[in-house]
Amino acid sequence: MADLMSEDLTQSLIPPQSESRYREGLSVNPETQPQDTMLCERDFRVASMRRRITISVGGALVVSGLLVYVLAGRAAQFSTALRTAPISLLVLSVLLQIGALLARTEAWTVCVHAAGATVNRRVLFRSAAAGCVASIVNGSVGMAVRVTSVRRAAPQSTPRASALVAAEVPIITVELALVAIFSFTLVAPLGVPLWVPALIIALIAGLVTGLCRVSDRHRTGLGAGLAVLRMKSRGRLITFALLAVCAQVLRNWLMLHAIGVHVSIFDSMALLIVMFTVGQLPIGPSTGPAATVLILGAHGIAATAAAGVLVTLTGIIGSLVFAAWAIFDRVIPRRHTPIAPPAVAALPAPPVALPQT
Repeated sequence: MADLMSEDLTQSLIPPQSESRYREGLSVNPETQPQDTMLCERDFRVASMRRRITISVGGALVVSGLLVYVLAGRAAQFSTALRTAPISLLVLSVLLQIGALLARTEAWTVCVHAAGATVNRRVLFRSAAAGCVASIVNGSVGMAVRVTSVRRAAPQSTPRASALVAAEVPIITVELALVAIFSFTLVAPLGVPLWVPALIIALIAGLVTGLCRVSDRHRTGLGAGLAVLRMKSRGRLITFALLAVCAQVLRNWLMLHAIGVHVSIFDSMALLIVMFTVGQLPIGPSTGPAATVLILGAHGIAATAAAGVLVTLTGIIGSLVFAAWAIFDRVIPRRHTPIAPPAVAALPAPPVALPQT
Protein backbone atom coordinates (compact mmCIF):
# COMPACT_ATOMS: atom_id res chain seq x y z
CA MET A 1 0.00 0.00 0.00
CA ALA A 2 2.81 2.38 0.89
CA ASP A 3 4.53 1.58 -2.40
CA LEU A 4 1.37 2.40 -4.36
CA MET A 5 0.94 5.72 -2.54
CA SER A 6 4.59 6.53 -3.19
CA GLU A 7 4.22 5.80 -6.89
CA ASP A 8 1.04 7.92 -7.11
CA LEU A 9 2.81 10.79 -5.36
CA THR A 10 5.77 10.49 -7.74
CA GLN A 11 3.53 10.59 -10.80
CA SER A 12 1.65 13.62 -9.45
CA LEU A 13 4.90 15.55 -9.19
CA ILE A 14 5.87 14.87 -12.82
CA PRO A 15 4.93 17.70 -15.22
CA PRO A 16 2.58 16.77 -18.09
CA GLN A 17 5.28 17.20 -20.75
CA SER A 18 7.47 14.64 -18.94
CA GLU A 19 4.80 12.02 -18.28
CA SER A 20 5.49 10.13 -21.48
CA ARG A 21 9.20 10.04 -20.68
CA TYR A 22 8.37 8.69 -17.18
CA ARG A 23 6.24 5.91 -18.63
CA GLU A 24 9.03 4.97 -21.02
CA GLY A 25 11.49 4.78 -18.14
CA LEU A 26 13.52 7.79 -19.36
CA SER A 27 14.97 10.58 -17.30
CA VAL A 28 12.65 13.43 -16.38
CA ASN A 29 15.29 15.52 -14.62
CA PRO A 30 14.48 19.16 -15.47
CA GLU A 31 18.20 19.89 -15.69
CA THR A 32 18.85 17.26 -18.33
CA GLN A 33 15.64 17.47 -20.34
CA PRO A 34 16.33 20.90 -21.94
CA GLN A 35 19.74 19.66 -23.00
CA ASP A 36 18.16 16.63 -24.67
CA THR A 37 15.69 18.90 -26.41
CA MET A 38 18.47 21.19 -27.65
CA LEU A 39 20.42 18.21 -28.98
CA CYS A 40 17.35 16.93 -30.81
CA GLU A 41 16.71 20.35 -32.34
CA ARG A 42 20.33 20.66 -33.42
CA ASP A 43 20.28 17.20 -34.98
CA PHE A 44 17.07 18.10 -36.79
CA ARG A 45 18.58 21.31 -38.17
CA VAL A 46 21.73 19.50 -39.31
CA ALA A 47 19.69 16.76 -40.98
CA SER A 48 17.46 19.35 -42.68
CA MET A 49 20.48 21.27 -43.98
CA ARG A 50 22.10 18.08 -45.28
CA ARG A 51 18.89 17.16 -47.05
CA ARG A 52 18.67 20.58 -48.71
CA ILE A 53 22.29 20.40 -49.83
CA THR A 54 21.79 16.91 -51.23
CA ILE A 55 18.67 17.96 -53.13
CA SER A 56 20.43 21.06 -54.49
CA VAL A 57 23.45 19.09 -55.66
CA GLY A 58 21.18 16.54 -57.32
CA GLY A 59 19.13 19.27 -58.99
CA ALA A 60 22.28 21.01 -60.22
CA LEU A 61 23.53 17.76 -61.75
CA VAL A 62 20.21 17.16 -63.50
CA VAL A 63 20.04 20.69 -64.94
CA SER A 64 23.71 20.54 -65.95
CA GLY A 65 23.03 17.28 -67.75
CA LEU A 66 20.15 18.89 -69.63
CA LEU A 67 22.36 21.83 -70.63
CA VAL A 68 25.05 19.46 -71.87
CA TYR A 69 22.40 17.68 -73.94
CA VAL A 70 21.15 20.98 -75.38
CA LEU A 71 24.71 22.09 -76.18
CA ALA A 72 25.53 18.81 -77.93
CA GLY A 73 27.13 19.70 -81.26
CA ARG A 74 27.75 23.28 -80.16
CA ALA A 75 30.83 22.69 -78.00
CA ALA A 76 33.09 24.69 -80.35
CA GLN A 77 30.74 27.67 -80.33
CA PHE A 78 30.41 27.47 -76.55
CA SER A 79 34.18 27.44 -75.93
CA THR A 80 34.74 30.23 -78.46
CA ALA A 81 32.13 32.38 -76.74
CA LEU A 82 33.82 31.84 -73.37
CA ARG A 83 37.19 32.94 -74.75
CA THR A 84 35.81 36.14 -76.28
CA ALA A 85 35.04 37.73 -72.91
CA PRO A 86 37.70 40.36 -72.02
CA ILE A 87 39.46 39.95 -68.69
CA SER A 88 38.71 43.56 -67.80
CA LEU A 89 34.94 42.96 -68.06
CA LEU A 90 35.24 39.79 -65.99
CA VAL A 91 37.04 41.72 -63.25
CA LEU A 92 34.41 44.46 -63.42
CA SER A 93 31.69 41.81 -63.09
CA VAL A 94 33.37 40.45 -59.95
CA LEU A 95 33.57 43.96 -58.48
CA LEU A 96 29.89 44.55 -59.25
CA GLN A 97 29.04 41.27 -57.51
CA ILE A 98 30.99 42.34 -54.42
CA GLY A 99 29.23 45.71 -54.49
CA ALA A 100 25.84 44.00 -54.74
CA LEU A 101 26.67 41.71 -51.80
CA LEU A 102 27.81 44.66 -49.68
CA ALA A 103 24.69 46.66 -50.50
CA ARG A 104 22.37 43.75 -49.68
CA THR A 105 24.29 43.07 -46.46
CA GLU A 106 23.88 46.71 -45.46
CA ALA A 107 20.15 46.38 -46.10
CA TRP A 108 20.12 43.27 -43.90
CA THR A 109 22.03 45.17 -41.20
CA VAL A 110 19.34 47.85 -41.21
CA CYS A 111 16.64 45.21 -40.72
CA VAL A 112 18.52 43.38 -37.94
CA HIS A 113 19.24 46.58 -36.00
CA ALA A 114 15.61 47.66 -36.37
CA ALA A 115 14.62 44.30 -34.85
CA GLY A 116 16.47 45.26 -31.66
CA ALA A 117 19.99 43.97 -32.24
CA THR A 118 22.96 45.88 -30.86
CA VAL A 119 25.63 43.72 -32.45
CA ASN A 120 28.57 45.30 -34.25
CA ARG A 121 28.19 45.77 -38.00
CA ARG A 122 31.43 43.89 -38.65
CA VAL A 123 29.96 40.79 -37.01
CA LEU A 124 26.89 41.04 -39.24
CA PHE A 125 29.03 41.45 -42.35
CA ARG A 126 31.14 38.41 -41.44
CA SER A 127 27.99 36.34 -40.90
CA ALA A 128 26.58 37.58 -44.21
CA ALA A 129 29.79 36.53 -45.97
CA ALA A 130 29.39 32.99 -44.66
CA GLY A 131 25.80 32.98 -45.86
CA CYS A 132 26.85 34.18 -49.32
CA VAL A 133 29.13 31.19 -49.76
CA ALA A 134 26.41 28.80 -48.61
CA SER A 135 23.94 30.47 -51.00
CA ILE A 136 26.00 29.15 -53.90
CA VAL A 137 24.51 25.74 -53.13
CA ASN A 138 21.05 26.83 -51.99
CA GLY A 139 19.49 30.13 -51.00
CA SER A 140 17.67 28.74 -47.97
CA VAL A 141 20.88 27.14 -46.75
CA GLY A 142 22.59 30.52 -47.06
CA MET A 143 19.93 32.16 -44.91
CA ALA A 144 20.22 29.41 -42.29
CA VAL A 145 24.01 29.76 -42.18
CA ARG A 146 23.75 33.54 -41.89
CA VAL A 147 21.30 33.38 -38.97
CA THR A 148 23.21 30.61 -37.19
CA SER A 149 26.52 32.42 -37.60
CA VAL A 150 25.33 35.71 -36.13
CA ARG A 151 23.58 33.95 -33.24
CA ARG A 152 26.78 32.08 -32.36
CA ALA A 153 28.93 35.19 -32.67
CA ALA A 154 26.72 37.46 -30.56
CA PRO A 155 23.94 35.56 -28.75
CA GLN A 156 23.40 38.31 -26.16
CA SER A 157 23.18 41.26 -28.57
CA THR A 158 20.97 39.76 -31.28
CA PRO A 159 17.27 38.84 -31.24
CA ARG A 160 16.07 35.27 -31.43
CA ALA A 161 16.49 33.20 -34.55
CA SER A 162 12.81 33.62 -35.45
CA ALA A 163 13.18 37.41 -35.51
CA LEU A 164 16.39 37.13 -37.57
CA VAL A 165 14.60 34.94 -40.09
CA ALA A 166 11.72 37.42 -40.22
CA ALA A 167 14.26 40.23 -40.79
CA GLU A 168 14.88 38.70 -44.23
CA VAL A 169 11.26 39.31 -45.22
CA PRO A 170 11.48 43.12 -45.73
CA ILE A 171 14.48 42.71 -48.05
CA ILE A 172 12.77 39.99 -50.07
CA THR A 173 9.62 42.13 -50.18
CA VAL A 174 11.54 45.08 -51.64
CA GLU A 175 13.14 42.77 -54.21
CA LEU A 176 9.72 41.34 -55.10
CA ALA A 177 8.36 44.87 -55.47
CA LEU A 178 11.15 45.72 -57.90
CA VAL A 179 10.47 42.49 -59.77
CA ALA A 180 6.79 43.43 -60.00
CA ILE A 181 7.55 46.94 -61.21
CA PHE A 182 9.84 45.69 -63.98
CA SER A 183 7.87 42.54 -64.80
CA PHE A 184 6.72 44.22 -68.01
CA THR A 185 10.18 43.40 -69.38
CA LEU A 186 9.03 39.75 -69.63
CA VAL A 187 6.35 40.62 -72.18
CA ALA A 188 8.66 40.70 -75.21
CA PRO A 189 11.17 37.87 -74.53
CA LEU A 190 8.67 35.36 -73.09
CA GLY A 191 5.45 36.54 -74.73
CA VAL A 192 3.78 37.15 -71.38
CA PRO A 193 0.30 38.76 -71.62
CA LEU A 194 0.09 42.39 -70.54
CA TRP A 195 -2.33 41.61 -67.72
CA VAL A 196 0.24 39.40 -65.95
CA PRO A 197 2.55 42.30 -64.88
CA ALA A 198 -0.49 44.24 -63.68
CA LEU A 199 -1.62 41.26 -61.62
CA ILE A 200 1.85 40.81 -60.15
CA ILE A 201 2.00 44.49 -59.14
CA ALA A 202 -1.42 44.24 -57.46
CA LEU A 203 -0.41 41.11 -55.54
CA ILE A 204 2.85 42.63 -54.33
CA ALA A 205 1.04 45.83 -53.29
CA GLY A 206 -1.35 43.73 -51.21
CA LEU A 207 1.57 41.82 -49.69
CA VAL A 208 3.37 45.02 -48.68
CA THR A 209 0.18 46.42 -47.13
CA GLY A 210 -0.40 43.24 -45.16
CA LEU A 211 3.18 43.12 -43.87
CA CYS A 212 2.99 46.75 -42.74
CA ARG A 213 -0.17 45.98 -40.75
CA VAL A 214 1.45 42.93 -39.18
CA SER A 215 4.46 45.06 -38.26
CA ASP A 216 2.21 47.60 -36.52
CA ARG A 217 0.18 45.05 -34.57
CA HIS A 218 2.85 42.50 -33.60
CA ARG A 219 6.09 43.88 -32.21
CA THR A 220 7.56 40.78 -30.59
CA GLY A 221 8.67 37.38 -31.87
CA LEU A 222 8.37 37.18 -35.64
CA GLY A 223 6.90 40.68 -35.70
CA ALA A 224 10.18 42.09 -34.38
CA GLY A 225 11.85 41.14 -37.64
CA LEU A 226 9.39 43.36 -39.53
CA ALA A 227 10.05 46.40 -37.35
CA VAL A 228 11.91 48.22 -40.13
CA LEU A 229 8.65 48.55 -42.08
CA ARG A 230 7.30 51.02 -39.51
CA MET A 231 10.52 52.98 -39.01
CA LYS A 232 12.19 55.78 -40.93
CA SER A 233 15.16 53.50 -41.62
CA ARG A 234 13.08 51.72 -44.25
CA GLY A 235 14.30 54.39 -46.66
CA ARG A 236 17.87 53.11 -46.22
CA LEU A 237 16.61 49.55 -46.70
CA ILE A 238 14.98 50.44 -50.02
CA THR A 239 18.05 52.40 -51.17
CA PHE A 240 20.55 49.61 -50.52
CA ALA A 241 18.26 46.93 -51.93
CA LEU A 242 17.83 49.02 -55.07
CA LEU A 243 21.61 49.46 -55.37
CA ALA A 244 22.10 45.69 -55.08
CA VAL A 245 19.53 45.00 -57.80
CA CYS A 246 21.01 47.64 -60.14
CA ALA A 247 24.49 46.15 -59.70
CA GLN A 248 23.18 42.70 -60.63
CA VAL A 249 21.34 44.03 -63.69
CA LEU A 250 24.47 45.84 -64.90
CA ARG A 251 26.54 42.72 -64.30
CA ASN A 252 24.20 40.62 -66.45
CA TRP A 253 24.26 43.24 -69.20
CA LEU A 254 28.08 43.36 -69.19
CA MET A 255 28.49 39.59 -69.41
CA LEU A 256 25.99 39.31 -72.26
CA HIS A 257 27.75 42.05 -74.22
CA ALA A 258 31.15 40.52 -73.44
CA ILE A 259 30.04 37.32 -75.17
CA GLY A 260 28.54 39.21 -78.09
CA VAL A 261 24.86 38.99 -77.15
CA HIS A 262 23.74 42.59 -77.60
CA VAL A 263 20.57 43.03 -75.57
CA SER A 264 18.94 46.00 -73.90
CA ILE A 265 19.09 46.83 -70.20
CA PHE A 266 15.46 45.73 -69.96
CA ASP A 267 16.42 42.28 -71.23
CA SER A 268 19.04 42.17 -68.49
CA MET A 269 16.35 43.08 -65.96
CA ALA A 270 14.13 40.32 -67.34
CA LEU A 271 17.05 37.90 -67.00
CA LEU A 272 17.48 38.88 -63.35
CA ILE A 273 13.76 38.31 -62.73
CA VAL A 274 13.93 34.84 -64.28
CA MET A 275 17.11 34.05 -62.33
CA PHE A 276 15.38 35.13 -59.11
CA THR A 277 12.39 32.91 -59.95
CA VAL A 278 14.39 29.88 -61.09
CA GLY A 279 16.71 30.37 -58.11
CA GLN A 280 13.89 29.27 -55.81
CA LEU A 281 14.32 25.78 -57.23
CA PRO A 282 16.99 23.53 -55.69
CA ILE A 283 19.33 23.55 -58.67
CA GLY A 284 22.35 25.31 -57.14
CA PRO A 285 24.91 27.04 -59.39
CA SER A 286 23.16 25.90 -62.58
CA THR A 287 20.59 28.69 -62.10
CA GLY A 288 22.52 31.22 -64.21
CA PRO A 289 23.01 29.14 -67.38
CA ALA A 290 19.51 27.66 -67.18
CA ALA A 291 17.80 31.05 -66.80
CA THR A 292 19.91 32.65 -69.53
CA VAL A 293 19.14 29.92 -72.07
CA LEU A 294 15.47 29.95 -71.05
CA ILE A 295 14.87 33.64 -71.66
CA LEU A 296 17.52 34.61 -74.23
CA GLY A 297 18.07 31.35 -76.08
CA ALA A 298 16.77 32.96 -79.30
CA HIS A 299 20.05 34.94 -79.48
CA GLY A 300 22.02 31.70 -79.71
CA ILE A 301 22.00 28.81 -77.26
CA ALA A 302 25.79 28.46 -77.09
CA ALA A 303 26.41 32.19 -76.59
CA THR A 304 23.67 32.65 -73.98
CA ALA A 305 24.78 29.53 -72.09
CA ALA A 306 28.35 30.86 -72.04
CA ALA A 307 27.09 34.20 -70.72
CA GLY A 308 25.17 32.38 -67.99
CA VAL A 309 28.27 30.43 -67.02
CA LEU A 310 30.31 33.64 -66.77
CA VAL A 311 27.61 35.32 -64.68
CA THR A 312 27.68 32.34 -62.32
CA LEU A 313 31.48 32.09 -62.14
CA THR A 314 32.03 35.79 -61.50
CA GLY A 315 29.30 35.67 -58.88
CA ILE A 316 30.99 32.75 -57.11
CA ILE A 317 34.36 34.52 -57.22
CA GLY A 318 32.80 37.66 -55.73
CA SER A 319 31.23 35.62 -52.91
CA LEU A 320 34.56 33.90 -52.19
CA VAL A 321 36.35 37.26 -52.06
CA PHE A 322 33.75 38.52 -49.58
CA ALA A 323 34.23 35.38 -47.49
CA ALA A 324 38.03 35.76 -47.63
CA TRP A 325 37.69 39.27 -46.23
CA ALA A 326 35.49 37.92 -43.42
CA ILE A 327 38.12 35.31 -42.48
CA PHE A 328 40.89 37.89 -42.65
CA ASP A 329 38.90 40.36 -40.54
CA ARG A 330 38.22 37.71 -37.91
CA VAL A 331 41.72 36.24 -37.67
CA ILE A 332 43.95 39.32 -37.89
CA PRO A 333 42.65 41.14 -34.78
CA ARG A 334 43.38 38.05 -32.69
CA ARG A 335 46.99 38.04 -33.78
CA HIS A 336 47.49 41.68 -32.82
CA THR A 337 45.59 41.52 -29.54
CA PRO A 338 48.09 42.49 -26.81
CA ILE A 339 48.69 39.77 -24.26
CA ALA A 340 48.31 40.99 -20.72
CA PRO A 341 51.35 40.33 -18.52
CA PRO A 342 50.85 37.73 -15.82
CA ALA A 343 49.66 39.09 -12.53
CA VAL A 344 52.38 39.30 -9.88
CA ALA A 345 51.41 38.95 -6.26
CA ALA A 346 52.23 42.00 -4.21
CA LEU A 347 55.11 41.55 -1.77
CA PRO A 348 54.26 42.01 1.89
CA ALA A 349 55.39 45.30 3.37
CA PRO A 350 58.40 45.04 5.70
CA PRO A 351 57.64 45.42 9.40
CA VAL A 352 58.05 48.88 10.78
CA ALA A 353 59.73 49.18 14.18
CA LEU A 354 57.85 51.48 16.47
CA PRO A 355 59.93 53.67 18.86
CA GLN A 356 59.72 52.63 22.45
CA THR A 357 58.50 55.20 24.91
